[in-house]
Amino acid sequence: MWESLGKMILFFGIFLVLIGGLLLLGGRLFGLGRLPGDIFLQRGNFSFYFPVVTCIVLSILLTIILNLIRR
Repeated sequence: MWESLGKMILFFGIFLVLIGGLLLLGGRLFGLGRLPGDIFLQRGNFSFYFPVVTCIVLSILLTIILNLIRR
């Protein structure tokens, strides 16, 4: 039981490191966060940024990847 739990935690750790690396590099390489449809408002000292399209794209990609893993 402990062995399978350890393997699962190790897998999720590696998965999180890979996803974190992709997110760090993704903004520079793939233009994530600057897609058309992302909302950016700037008024004086206030700025608001909401990456609507980026969230949708990441959601679709993660759904496809997780569905492929589950099969």
